[in-house]
Amino acid sequence: MAETSQTDGAMDGARLSATVYGRVQGVFFRSFVRSAARQLGLKGYVRNLPGGDAVEVQAEGDTALLNALLDQLKTGPPGARVTDVEAEWSGYSGRFTDFNIRH
Repeated sequence: MAETSQTDGAMDGARLSATVYGRVQGVFFRSFVRSAARQLGLKGYVRNLPGGDAVEVQAEGDTALLNALLDQLKTGPPGARVTDVEAEWSGYSGRFTDFNIRH
């Protein structure tokens, strides 16, 4: 008989809605976020916001993995200069099937 843990089959799921401000457009920030999110197994999207100084991130998955992504958003790729990150948490919806860049 195989043992199962309390978390087998049940993910500690949540949704992270983040806005990242600073020099985050034109520095491959969206590609950086997509790569990081996919490596963590997260679902959602990243997109530039009007004005040229902010990026929106919507991500769902395990809360611990979302926190790991949030940590990476605070730094970004080489060439980026993050000045602020606003993050809001909500319940997991399951509406995303992959992590993509939206235009």
